[in-house]
Amino acid sequence: MRAITIPEPGGPDALVWAEVPDPQPAEGEVLIDVAASAVNRADLLQRQGFYDPPPGSSPYPGLECAGRITALGPGVHGWAVGDEVCALLAGGGYAEKVAVPAGQVLPLPDGLDLVTAAALPEVACTVWSNVFMIAHLRPGETLLVHGGSSGIGTMAIQLAKAVGARVAVTAGSAEKLARCAELGADVLIDYHQQDFVAEVREATDGKGADVILDIVGAKYLERNVKALAVNGRLAIIGMQGGVKAELNIGALLAKRAAITAAGLRARPLQEKAAIVAAVREHVWPLIGNGQVRPVVDRTLPMADAAEAHRVVDASSHVGKVILTV
Repeated sequence: MRAITIPEPGGPDALVWAEVPDPQPAEGEVLIDVAASAVNRADLLQRQGFYDPPPGSSPYPGLECAGRITALGPGVHGWAVGDEVCALLAGGGYAEKVAVPAGQVLPLPDGLDLVTAAALPEVACTVWSNVFMIAHLRPGETLLVHGGSSGIGTMAIQLAKAVGARVAVTAGSAEKLARCAELGADVLIDYHQQDFVAEVREATDGKGADVILDIVGAKYLERNVKALAVNGRLAIIGMQGGVKAELNIGALLAKRAAITAAGLRARPLQEKAAIVAAVREHVWPLIGNGQVRPVVDRTLPMADAAEAHRVVDASSHVGKVILTV
């Protein structure tokens, strides 16, 4: 098969579309003929040499895919050759074929084609696990989403609105904020020109955000704690703004607040399977009835993965960038 390889870490041109050995499904795995994958920021880090795949995983980038099952490994039940599916991966989505644990496979949501469905697994699993399974966002609460126009952000806005929460977002331009508003965001904050702490407090009559979903990390830590409501929960899922910051424990104690940090890629298979099952139960019906939809910025051929990485590097997109085989 062909796959995007990384002979040497570096810029987008380090991605090379090359022939590699076909994967074989191990026990409990299915083999998928990939129709499409999607670009995540973790892929950019892997390309640069900063985010190696977990041991035993595919060495190729790509944390999600959609396609058709072409083979079943021993012990797989509930799936059949020919099923159209999408899947959460530990790697290997930038390829013509990928082997994936059956517990990380999802049926296509009603009404979606394979290419569009490739935009879903990573963002749906990330948002549902962090905002709902860990931070327990409830109806009537306020969620602050940093990077509201990103793939994660566009999914978080829609899921939070679907369960009856209020949503504030930060983004870097009026155009991106307008797209967030179209998806249901209630409070729009341009982080270049506005202080998100003040804006969230004003929008909540001084209370603050009950849950914050943060892709920035260290740079925003102090301000995120200030923006939290009493009993608020800060869910950190990214490190774009650095990995080290000073934390005022007193401020956290005064608010009886909680800070969590969680990724998906390195989690044990059982945890990933539980998250995927929860997404199938709670998120897939919302997609099927049209309340939630994947937001696709553009679609490019898999061989043009370097151009897709340039787009995401420049943050010039809204939603997901898709790569098709």
